[in-house]
Amino acid sequence: MKALYKAGPGPGLELVDRPEPEAGPLDVKIRVLRTGICGTDLHIERWDDWAASAVRTPLVPGHEFFGEVVEVGEGVHDVAVGDRVSGEGHIVCGTCRNCRAGRRQMCIRTQGLGLHRDGAFAEYLVLPATNVWVHHADVDPEVGALFDPLGNAVHTALAFPVVGEDVLVTGCGPIGLMAIAVARHVGARFVVGTDVSPERLALAERMGADATVDVRTAQIADAQRSLGMREGFDVCLEMSGAPSALPEAVANLNHGGRVAMLGLPTGPIDVDWGVVVTHMLTIKGIYGREMFETWNAMSAMLETSERLRSSIATIVSERFLASQWQDGFAAAASATGGKVVLDWTEW
Repeated sequence: MKALYKAGPGPGLELVDRPEPEAGPLDVKIRVLRTGICGTDLHIERWDDWAASAVRTPLVPGHEFFGEVVEVGEGVHDVAVGDRVSGEGHIVCGTCRNCRAGRRQMCIRTQGLGLHRDGAFAEYLVLPATNVWVHHADVDPEVGALFDPLGNAVHTALAFPVVGEDVLVTGCGPIGLMAIAVARHVGARFVVGTDVSPERLALAERMGADATVDVRTAQIADAQRSLGMREGFDVCLEMSGAPSALPEAVANLNHGGRVAMLGLPTGPIDVDWGVVVTHMLTIKGIYGREMFETWNAMSAMLETSERLRSSIATIVSERFLASQWQDGFAAAASATGGKVVLDWTEW
C-alpha cells in the first residue's frame, strides 16, 4: 500500500510502499478514504523538539480519518465489512484506575494513533474495534474525516454550561472555528473569536461569531463594548496555546468565569494567579475527547442540525490528492485557512 512514512528521527516524510497492516482477532481493517492534516502532523513532519520527545519512529503518522471497513477480526461483533467509519485515536490500556472507572480518556498508558503506532496517512489502517466509530447516518467523507478534531471542539465547548452565556474563543484555527459553531448551536448569547489571521477571523464570522478581534491591532475589551456587554465573559475556550491568550482571557472574564483550555503551550505562561484566586476563576485542561460521550454528542448534533452540518463542512478550505501531500502540508502550515484534507481514493 502507499503510505506517508517517517523512517527515523529527523525532518520530512516520504510517500512509499509499505506492507498492508494485518487485523488481529479484535481489530478492524479500514480502507482510508480521507484524512485531515492536524497541527500534530506538522510537528511530526518538521521534527521539532516536541516531536522528538513524544513520537516513536519508524512511523506512519495521521489520526484524523474517514474510511470503509474491509475486514473484521473473528472476535469483533459490532462493526461490519462495508461500514463507513471514523476512529478514536487514543488507544487505552483498559486496566488502569481511570479505565476501570470508565474514564478512558484519562488513561495513564494511552497510545496515540499516528504517534506511537502506525496511523491513517496510508491506504489501509488497522484499529481496535473498540476505537472504531460507525457512522449510522449519511456523513460526507470530508466531514467524517473531521470527527477527531470536531470531538476536540465539542469536548471543549461543552466542558462548562454555555446556554445564555457570553463565550470568548481564543484562537480561530479549525478546532476553534468548530467550537464557535458548537457554542452558537447550543445556545450561547454572545460568541467572540480572536486570532491574528484576517482569513480565519472571516471564517469565524461565518461560523456564527458575533464579533471578532485581531489581537495584533485591537483589544478584547473593544469587542465587549461593541456588543454592549456590561460584565466580562462567562466562559473562555482557549484553543491557541499562544502565551498571551490565557492572560488576556483571565483579564476579560467575569468573576466566577471558567476557562476550558485545549491549546497546548510551547512554554510557560505568565498568569496573574492573584486574579484567578480573587475572581474565583476555574481553569480546566482538555485533551482529546470523552470516550465516547463526546462522539455521541457530536454525532447527534450533526444528525439533527443542517446548519451545524453546513458550518462544519465549510471548515474544509483546501483538498489535495494524497500524492500531493507536500502541497497539503504547506497549505496547512500557512495557518491562514480552515482544514486541509487529503483524498486517498485517487492518485
